[in-house]
Amino acid sequence: MKSIHKAVLTASASLLAVLVAAPAMAQETSTSVEEVVVTGIRASLQQSIQSKRNADAIVDVVTAEDVGKFPSSNVAEALTIVPGVTVDRQFGQGEKVSILGTDPALNRTLLNGQTVASADWFILDQPGRTFNYALLAPQIVGKVEVYKSPEARIDEGSIGGTVIVNTRKPLDLKALTLQGSLSYLYNDRSKKSDPQVSFLGSWKNADQTFGIAVSAQHAKDQLRRDGIESYGTIPASYYNGGNPENPVSSITNGNCTGTCATTLAANPNARGVNSLSVSYFEQERVRDSYTAAVQWRPTEALELNFDWLKIKATYDNTNQSLFAFQGNTWNSLGALTAITIEDNVIRKASFKNALSVLDVQYREAELNSDTYHFNGKWAGDGFDVSGDLGYSKADGGTKRQLYGEFLNWADYTVDFTGSPGAPGVLTYTNPAANGNPLADASKFSFDGGWGGGDPSVGPTGYNAGWGGNIVAKPTTDKETYGQLDFGKDFEGVIKRVQFGYKYRKHETTQAMSGVTVSVYGNPASASQFSPSIVPSNYLKGFDGVTDQMGSRFKIDGKALADYIDRGGYLRPWQAKPVPTVFGNAEFTAQNWGIEETINALYGQADFQADNVRGNFGLRYVKTESDSGGYACVNQTATGCGTTAADWAWKVRSKKYEDFLPSLNVIVDVQEDLVFRFAAAQVISRPNYADMSNYFWLSDQILTGGGGNPDLNPYKSSNVNASLEWYFAPEAILSAEVFHKDISNYILQQTVAEQHFNQARNAITTYQISRPTNAGSATVKGLAVAYQQTFGMGFGLLANYTYADGEADGGSPLPYNSKHQINVSPFYENGPFSARVTYNWRSKYFTGLDRGDQMFVRAFKGLDATAGYAFTENVNLSVSAQNLLDSEYYAYANTTMLPRGVYRTGRKLQATLNVAF
Repeated sequence: MKSIHKAVLTASASLLAVLVAAPAMAQETSTSVEEVVVTGIRASLQQSIQSKRNADAIVDVVTAEDVGKFPSSNVAEALTIVPGVTVDRQFGQGEKVSILGTDPALNRTLLNGQTVASADWFILDQPGRTFNYALLAPQIVGKVEVYKSPEARIDEGSIGGTVIVNTRKPLDLKALTLQGSLSYLYNDRSKKSDPQVSFLGSWKNADQTFGIAVSAQHAKDQLRRDGIESYGTIPASYYNGGNPENPVSSITNGNCTGTCATTLAANPNARGVNSLSVSYFEQERVRDSYTAAVQWRPTEALELNFDWLKIKATYDNTNQSLFAFQGNTWNSLGALTAITIEDNVIRKASFKNALSVLDVQYREAELNSDTYHFNGKWAGDGFDVSGDLGYSKADGGTKRQLYGEFLNWADYTVDFTGSPGAPGVLTYTNPAANGNPLADASKFSFDGGWGGGDPSVGPTGYNAGWGGNIVAKPTTDKETYGQLDFGKDFEGVIKRVQFGYKYRKHETTQAMSGVTVSVYGNPASASQFSPSIVPSNYLKGFDGVTDQMGSRFKIDGKALADYIDRGGYLRPWQAKPVPTVFGNAEFTAQNWGIEETINALYGQADFQADNVRGNFGLRYVKTESDSGGYACVNQTATGCGTTAADWAWKVRSKKYEDFLPSLNVIVDVQEDLVFRFAAAQVISRPNYADMSNYFWLSDQILTGGGGNPDLNPYKSSNVNASLEWYFAPEAILSAEVFHKDISNYILQQTVAEQHFNQARNAITTYQISRPTNAGSATVKGLAVAYQQTFGMGFGLLANYTYADGEADGGSPLPYNSKHQINVSPFYENGPFSARVTYNWRSKYFTGLDRGDQMFVRAFKGLDATAGYAFTENVNLSVSAQNLLDSEYYAYANTTMLPRGVYRTGRKLQATLNVAF
């Protein structure tokens, strides 16, 4: 297959060189698509079909009407109907988009053909090339194009596909357009309601030479995510003295006897989760978006455009995890009293006076983005020149986390015998005598430390307990670019030739600072922070939930945050701690920056001869990157020093060049039958966090991870072919096959490395996970799509995608679902319309975590919307998102070891739309 790819790509590049040199006469290109103003489901689907049919590549189109007719909270949700597009919904709505079975980081999202800076809000996320679709409100969209085969004129960087989001333009709208909507959103899990408001105003003069459009949107969503979680796995041998940190044995100390001892000794390599948590996550998402577009077309030859997009969003959240910590090194490994092992998995275990923990994290998080784009085009007699200048900047991340941890010791049993159906059951035994810690906040207190001194007068002879931390982890992402294009139209086979140059400078940074909450003999109780029992619908929908789990307590996270912030835990002699970059090596290692400079040249020719059309081209790209981060220059007996002088900012540089040929051939076999073939060499650069030099260690469980500045870009030879049958008006039946032969595939690999262990005060062997160019990978498959409007107002859109992806040795590829199904029946007759959309994707791999392979089980979703137009200008719609309250089930290695199982509830929304 590689030789076939190489031959096709070499031939296309050679053909480009020959045909560009051939003289020809000027003629307008025939591949432009006329914009059509549509209303209604049927008209919008017809426009999408027409755009797809006229395209000179393999493209799917979603119109503004499509976006509006779905119960979409962002653009990603509307893309779920596109064949081969899958969406990850870890927090209840689409944020990461995969195309044709590839990692979201291997796709690009462009705004009006240009980069739009992105950021993430979750503290555990690292900046990458994955676009966060939570940024884009659906109201800003004019049309979304999903390019599954590249053209040389389009920015490189995609292996799966490129999503181009086009905003609305004033000269495409009516002379005076005023649109507004008022919505009311309700979540049946959080039981919170919020208004949503949007406005669009557009004006153009009578000559249609000048126009202005502005829009504003406000959206608020109060999310609650209930979950059952664990935080890693450990081998059974750890309960029998196998943990080098604390080789205590439950057998030797007499806790694990009889069947327990026999089972444990006979299965040292069985694995089990190290904790079982009932999680309560709350978040208030507020997003304000503003757009402005100015178009000036003073003559038929000259057009000037300016676009602006501003997004300001807050994602403040509180997470309260209440968990049995049966894998804790010092407090639980010797407390095992009973164990059940099946298929080399610890399915059930009981413990005597083992550790439980309440972790409460109050986080203030933001996402902000500003994008400015200026475009000018001048068309002469058979030729044109255009230029683009732009700047896009985003910042986000956790501005501040205030984290408190409370401890308890009790008898309990963790039971996974029902998983995956019942993810896990936590039962505290003998509650009549000892109480139920899950419902009693007074049983959880800060760790007050230990020692022979008097903590009330000073730290001498006394060791502080760990009560949490104060952390900030902001990120930035920005790009400056300039582009110049020249095009010439011809008569004959070659219809158009265009060349261009583009300069891009991209900068991404992550900063982290923090300080530990050190508690000296002052064990404040969780009961001091307004405890209450969780709502009655907590863990609704989860199988196996007991009364203990369903009626756990929670505290006021803001009250705890204020207590930590003001230093309420401090002794009189303690100074209030100040977060710093250098106070802890874990924080210092998370400070890094990437600067990337890209220069690109391209040439592309569009051709047409009888019933054959298409394009071929070559794109040359030179990439230069500098990866900077802190390195320790003063290693002490207890680790690295804790001042700026102990660290130095080190930069690693890398350069590489790529030649990327592409070919798209379209054959109109007959009036209603279109065949497409595409071949291309493409690249995708490493994630920014992967190519950084950040590093972290966990001294207790001897694991760690970091970046790799020496990474090479992914390279892929892509071949696509499709057959499209337009068998009736507003109807299509299509099939597409694709094959991606990827080299330099980047996967996390875990290897043994030696590093200084601060807890042991010695060089120790760790299992370190780093991104590595692991070899080659392939993604191949088939996408089948059907769309038709029947009589009586009924219609159906349906598609199925098979994507088989694996790396060398059979390793799974991130976010690759082998099977995906979308079914969307609709009805539209007169003023009434309705639509139901069902999505299903099979299980998929998400990456490595602490040596475990992480997967998500098959996921299904069901959405619905209905609308009624009272007049041409006023309509009312109601919609429901996540009608099945679908379960997001992440697991480690096997479904019997759940890592995070979540439900986020149904969203119900009513919207009044007014347009003039």
